[in-house]
Amino acid sequence: MVVRSMLPDVEIPPVSVHEYLFGDLTGDELDRVAVVDGVSGAQTSFRSLLAQIDAVAGAVAARGFGVGDVVALHAPNVPAYVPVFHGLLRAGVTVTTINALSPSPDITKQLLDSGARLVITVSALLLAAEAGAKGAGLAHEHLVVLDGDSAVAAEYTSLADLLADPHPAPEVSFDPATHLAVLPYSSGTTGHPKGVMLTHTNLVANVAQCFAIGVERDDVVPCVLPFFHNDGSSETLESWTHARDHG
Repeated sequence: MVVRSMLPDVEIPPVSVHEYLFGDLTGDELDRVAVVDGVSGAQTSFRSLLAQIDAVAGAVAARGFGVGDVVALHAPNVPAYVPVFHGLLRAGVTVTTINALSPSPDITKQLLDSGARLVITVSALLLAAEAGAKGAGLAHEHLVVLDGDSAVAAEYTSLADLLADPHPAPEVSFDPATHLAVLPYSSGTTGHPKGVMLTHTNLVANVAQCFAIGVERDDVVPCVLPFFHNDGSSETLESWTHARDHG
């Protein structure tokens, strides 16, 4: 017996995450608030967020990363996570998100298994990221520290360094239904952690499904789950999209 929802079927457009979330923003929508940092209260508009996303996409593309490459993002819920995550997707990169609490041996395993060629982390997690990257055979220049707030972190490329020489966002082409957007890893409850292969269409579908929950104009959706977890990423995508479509 097939049980159908009482709600209308959800339309899932065949587009990338970037195009679905940001592709049709115009006029006043660009000046609406996209993200609020719960700690500092700092607000980022869609216009500013898009500029940051394009800057990150251009920077990683200029360093040779694009469709077919995997980059590891190892950070807690910080404001920089947003443009970096979406900048990587904008460049066609697959993002493998690493648990902020992972010890270095687990980081090494995930880097090797995912085939990541670059690790982006923060100062507070640098020691684990550094050891994990070394174990995976990644050289010094393949580790970027978002904030660079410590003497040790100063030895590495920071986000500011990465963006110092501006490059335009690249033109990329891929099939959203088959191209991996995100490669998070399971907790390993029944064995070793396994990569969960999520395409752009998977994420677009997840966000499209959220439209039925009834978020209205000017509602604020708190993003309390860790961004490195798929549910955290989905929750965040949901809030940005509702802010756009109901603004």
